[in-house]
Amino acid sequence: MDSGEIVVVGSLNMDLVVPVARHPKPGETVIGGDLRQFPGGKGANQAVAAARLGGKVRMIGRVGADAYGAELKAGLAREGVDAEGVRELSDAPTGVALISVSEGGQNAIIVSPGANARLRPEDLGPAQFANAKVVILQLETPLETVRRAAELGRKAGARVLLNAAPAQSLPGELLNQLDVLVVNEFEAGVVAGRPEPASVEEALVLARELAGRVPVAVVTLGERGLVWAGAEGEGYLPAYEVEPVDTTAAGDAFVGGLAAGLAGGRPFAGALRLGATAGALAATRPGAQPSLPRLEEAEALAG
Repeated sequence: MDSGEIVVVGSLNMDLVVPVARHPKPGETVIGGDLRQFPGGKGANQAVAAARLGGKVRMIGRVGADAYGAELKAGLAREGVDAEGVRELSDAPTGVALISVSEGGQNAIIVSPGANARLRPEDLGPAQFANAKVVILQLETPLETVRRAAELGRKAGARVLLNAAPAQSLPGELLNQLDVLVVNEFEAGVVAGRPEPASVEEALVLARELAGRVPVAVVTLGERGLVWAGAEGEGYLPAYEVEPVDTTAAGDAFVGGLAAGLAGGRPFAGALRLGATAGALAATRPGAQPSLPRLEEAEALAG
């Protein structure tokens, strides 16, 4: 691998998306619009986001030996992502996400992990992380695999970035291997073991608390922007004003942009701005990977 590569260890899913006027309540059936199919999975989304924003990206993950798996791998290749580390398994289906998107652009998601749950710690080795500058991780693969990837990334001298989604409490052994923790309001509360912040000020307090456990903590706040605290200083970045259509991959676009900025040598605040513009643009388009912007679009929004 060339110097400056971004290594993504994580999930690949096929997203099955239905637009709805509103999300159903428990026990309720609502009639939606036409089903649409998009390549997704937090890991693959973040890999494609980073690649479109100028990163040299390698993906490590698992799919089933089925039509969805073949389509997902082909999609990564079209985006210039090295997918040699994505193996096809004959004993598990490709992961699937069932997504409803409301008229306001908010989404509700159920994920069936499939092959993603079969990515094991022993599947990872030092050679897969050699010369990596940034390693991106999420929590849609087994936690012990995430820990192993973080350890290998740290040993390789990479900057290890964890997007702690879906939300769960994290062991100290994993937090000790991280350089950057990215969470939204809800995830921040779960990781810290306290209620989610109700304001920007509370979010900054929580980011400072999390920065006592990791070098840098970033808390994203949707339409309110984001805050960060830790070794890179602290601050608040307001959100870019856009008209949301589908927020499915906005968080993944942010993570990919942040990683691409860091791998490209931008200062931390500049990498945050690249991530924020990418996330804002992704929310204006339907689908996960189809919504992810390219570098020239993000830079134009940033002005």
